[in-house]
Amino acid sequence: MMAAGEMKIDTPISNITNIFLIGLRCTGKTTVAQIVARRLGWSWLDADTELETRHGSSIRAIFAEEGEQSFRNIESTLLEEFARLERHVIATGGGVVLNAGNRQRMRQAGCVVWLTGDAPTLWSRLQSDYTTLERRPPLSIGGLAEIEELLLKREPLYRQSAHFIVDTVDRTPEEVASAILERLPEVANQRRR
Repeated sequence: MMAAGEMKIDTPISNITNIFLIGLRCTGKTTVAQIVARRLGWSWLDADTELETRHGSSIRAIFAEEGEQSFRNIESTLLEEFARLERHVIATGGGVVLNAGNRQRMRQAGCVVWLTGDAPTLWSRLQSDYTTLERRPPLSIGGLAEIEELLLKREPLYRQSAHFIVDTVDRTPEEVASAILERLPEVANQRRR
């Protein structure tokens, strides 16, 4: 018996192989991935956690010891592997869209959902996210200004990647997951054409 809000996969989204969640830090990608996966009866993974596990060090350490380009190469290699999975919800790293090949790979391998939030909301969430402070590279300039700058730079890349957008401001993770599930049949219909 399925819980309220869960879907059977033989429904209108059966031609969606994977779901990729993209967006800046603190948009709730990992939490929402777990909820969406649970409701669909799929598996989920957090790309950053998987990368750290396999590499044996934190993203912060990889950035510090090997540089951003090395990190991005590792990230792209893992995404290639993840794109071959089936029935997975994948919470990606915030910068995965910086690589054009990654953007194309995600769109071809599934449905890409951009989780958004305004800069003040993301900055507020970042302040209370201890995982980010310990594991992620520090913001270079810091503060709200840097979040605004990142949003400005990455917005066109997120937009180019996404099949649709879900705003996370003033929504619980459960509400964000519901919004995603409501839009999946639309993407599935487009893929059939």
